[in-house]
Amino acid sequence: MNTATNHASRWLFPGRRAGQPMHPDALAALINDIGIPTTAGRTAAIRQHVLEMPAPVVAEALGYHRVTTAKLASEAGGNWSRYAAGDHWRSPPGWTPQSNA
Repeated sequence: MNTATNHASRWLFPGRRAGQPMHPDALAALINDIGIPTTAGRTAAIRQHVLEMPAPVVAEALGYHRVTTAKLASEAGGNWSRYAAGDHWRSPPGWTPQSNA
């Protein structure tokens, strides 16, 4: 019998019965066993995230420290550090548009 509840299963990520998810350490061991370096993969994934969104957002979503994600963003060449958060469709208070006439 080759099912996910069988430890000799040929599935890449065999779990347990419903409601009993695999522990992250067990999953990391399985990934390492098939030759995928988890640390390098995790770092590459975070670097990709900080290129696509601001580092503080990545830090909060993934549970990393903001300094760590800011450093990774800088190393990856991200430009979100110059991003001004907020509603960019509204004019700032007290600003009046110049007439072109």
